Amino acid sequence: MGIFVFLPLVLPLTAWPVARLAELHLHPRTATRLLTAVAVVMSVCSTLCLALLMVVGTAQLPGNPLPDGWSDPEVRAAVPYDGIAGRAAIPALAAVATACGRTLWRHRRVTRRARRALSGLPGRRVVVLPDDTPYAYALPGGPGGPGGSDGSDGSGRIVVTTALLAGLRPAERRALFAHERAHLAARHHRHLLAVHLAARANPFLRPLRSAVLYTAERWADEAAAQAVGDRRAVARAIGKAALLTPAGPAPTLPALAAVGPVPRRVAALLAPAPAVRRWPPVCTAVGAAAWGAAAGTAVSAMSSANSAVTLFLTLYAATPL
Repeated sequence: MGIFVFLPLVLPLTAWPVARLAELHLHPRTATRLLTAVAVVMSVCSTLCLALLMVVGTAQLPGNPLPDGWSDPEVRAAVPYDGIAGRAAIPALAAVATACGRTLWRHRRVTRRARRALSGLPGRRVVVLPDDTPYAYALPGGPGGPGGSDGSDGSGRIVVTTALLAGLRPAERRALFAHERAHLAARHHRHLLAVHLAARANPFLRPLRSAVLYTAERWADEAAAQAVGDRRAVARAIGKAALLTPAGPAPTLPALAAVGPVPRRVAALLAPAPAVRRWPPVCTAVGAAAWGAAAGTAVSAMSSANSAVTLFLTLYAATPL
């Protein structure tokens, strides 16, 4: 495997430039999808390489249940600094599994609590809660659409309190509902959960998580502006909701103003609508950064695949029949 087994652990650094530039120069939809895909692939590759290192490290421990041949010198020679890297990978992989497990558990707990709290309330698509705390969020799944209860079909419910509605004008209310419908239609909760898990798997991916938290909100902002036909109304709704709303329900549930720098979102809505491009021109800064992130992702995938195949063949040859 050589040094290739370590590359996926640090190659997420190649995506840092595009994480910042995508927020400024790409359409929010393109930026969200690009950054989420890069984060997911890189996190899977780095976790796979940690697992490969763990196998080599575990084979050196006395009393391990692995075949004796897996601790042969030929196997150890496949990993540089096998004694240090192999043993360090064991607690590192355990920490990754624990962090990702806690994130999934928290997401399921929050969504289940919300669905349970709303189960007896009227309204299939919109639920207005008589609450003095102003907030609004999109809850995927449930009775928002026909079939499916996990939001896989874009279904869900929009939850808003009377306190928030009282602080908005009619046009701003329409913008609020359009924003939350955009979250459900584009399944933004999937993007948010994916980048949260990726950041837990590899801390170098945290800038991509922060960027997706912002671009997903901007995506919903632009969809709402197109739906209501008034960018200023959406900007006013976001600004007022941000002033009124104390916090969102959870970092993996899309909310109107709980995520993302609100002044930047308002300024973007007061500017002309961004151009829709599937891929930025290579001659621009964001284009070069995007190609750099794509190259880093490809190298990460190839390095992890090469390491996995090499270790499999080495272990197969070292295992007695």
